Amino acid sequence: MSLRPTVDFLLYDWLAVDRLCQRERFADHSRETFAAVLDTCERIAREKYAPFNRLVDTQEPQFDGEKVILPQATHEAWRAYAESGMLSAAQDAEIGGMQLPYTVEAAANAFFAMASVSIGAGMLTVGNANLLMAHGSEAQKRVFALNEFSGRWSGTMCLSEPQAGSSLSDVATRAVPDGEGFEADPLGPRYRLKGNKMWISAGEHELTENIIHLVLAKIPGPDGRLVPGVKGISLFIVPKRLVDAEGRLTGERNDVALAGLNHKCGWRGTTNTLLNFGEGKYPVRGEAGAIGYLVGRPGEGLKCMFHMMNEARIGVGMAATMLGMAGYHASLDYAKNRPQGRPVGPAGKDPAQPPVRIIEHADVKRMLLAQKSYAEGALALELYCARLVDEQHTGSPEAADDARLLLEVLTPIAKSWPSEWCLEANSLAIQVHGGYGYTRDFPVEQYWRDNRLNMIHEGTHGIQAMDLLGRKVLMENGKGLSLLAGRINATIERALHQPELAAHANALARALQDVGAATKAAWATDEPADALANAVPYMQAFGHTVLAWIWLDVALAAHAAPKSDARTGRLAAARFFFHYELPKIGAWLQVVRARDRTCADLPEAAF
Repeated sequence: MSLRPTVDFLLYDWLAVDRLCQRERFADHSRETFAAVLDTCERIAREKYAPFNRLVDTQEPQFDGEKVILPQATHEAWRAYAESGMLSAAQDAEIGGMQLPYTVEAAANAFFAMASVSIGAGMLTVGNANLLMAHGSEAQKRVFALNEFSGRWSGTMCLSEPQAGSSLSDVATRAVPDGEGFEADPLGPRYRLKGNKMWISAGEHELTENIIHLVLAKIPGPDGRLVPGVKGISLFIVPKRLVDAEGRLTGERNDVALAGLNHKCGWRGTTNTLLNFGEGKYPVRGEAGAIGYLVGRPGEGLKCMFHMMNEARIGVGMAATMLGMAGYHASLDYAKNRPQGRPVGPAGKDPAQPPVRIIEHADVKRMLLAQKSYAEGALALELYCARLVDEQHTGSPEAADDARLLLEVLTPIAKSWPSEWCLEANSLAIQVHGGYGYTRDFPVEQYWRDNRLNMIHEGTHGIQAMDLLGRKVLMENGKGLSLLAGRINATIERALHQPELAAHANALARALQDVGAATKAAWATDEPADALANAVPYMQAFGHTVLAWIWLDVALAAHAAPKSDARTGRLAAARFFFHYELPKIGAWLQVVRARDRTCADLPEAAF
């Protein structure tokens, strides 16, 4: 079973991405060039990633005292990916990019995520470089970003600390000016950093000749104390190996040391590290302290970092999506080939009759259709968000601003919904396999382990929910929420003219109304503690409503397509979501509307 037909349908039949070629930035592209990119990525994923997915799970990164050792397959996969040009796919042609629409880039990267998510395909490196292109100086772009886009160097994001995971206001890493003339360094104002960073993916390896860390740290005030809260946070480029103003390695090791590898239940092929900055293990010019170059202005580090964080959140959503898709494909193949049991009814009472394949059992069909609705719905959502990025960058000023606001509202959903429901898809994939599902003889147990991390990656469910209900639906006087409601209502109006879809349209209209009423009820007291006590149920209901809209819009495109098995499957997946999933929002919204404080008010001792 191939992913490609689904990708092609979503790109062309639904999103009409080939129309982007009418815009100046993408004028050199066509459906044929898009197909060539997809073909290349599909081939590399099939040859360099998929065969080694189990290998990188069992041969975890090891530290020999000097360097981190990864399987040779990981090195070859990185090399193939870098040589494909995908690290700079969306960049300007004048700096070596393809000027590819981000929608096509996201679709192409989906093949790698499905083949082996923990080998990785440069998400952090691209995000790091994109941040520098947006907020860095010309020298920082030339030296650091361009070398990352080429694959010569790789990048990380260093936010969390052992004592401060998601609570960035408690960051304690310090950055002090590095002597006289620190402001005149051609690579940016030069500082010395000291502190510890935790959960740093790809923080240490030998895949590239240098690793460019983007590090959040605080510059002490005149009294020598760190400024409390997030306003005191600045952002620094801290390379593993020091370079000159032309990007040449100087031969000096920066004072960045691996303190330990974190051993995870999933994503085992990606190193996850505790890094010590400035402890003196690798003194620079005779003293401890990691050299770092200020990005942007002091105190604006979090603002800059959100550029990468939001990109990473959508990337995590895509990773979760493709793990769900991988499990669906694996369990579908198993169900088609595994004989077990006999049909319900008279025909099944004769033990002399051969067993039927398990796909003929109604409950197995239920589990497969649930997986399909979660994984394909999530993929459509992620590609829709990618299409908003293209609109933000190449649309008219009004369309670009609308895309910006819509993306702000949808980002928590794009990250959280696939990480919850494609994880459920992986659980169902195990269930379809029965006892074989939880053995390592089949891949579905690994997909579940890999995916379990994504509910925590780049901000937990609770953080995403508070961002959604506490900020995103309220920002700019609720304009983003109103824009989303407008898009949903436009789909509803179109679907009402199709008898097969009219009931779905009416159900979505009621769900949208219920979400709107719950939003107002949650904030009726203007007390954040009341509103946010049930932020996660709110996000679950909001996400299911968004996915119902996505499925209804996809169903409209499927309805217009010629009859085929694929068309029948998409319409069935949409019907499943409306019949089995959308009704769940009532329970979630009930506690939101009531501002129920059952959980919030329970005293600690009662647990």
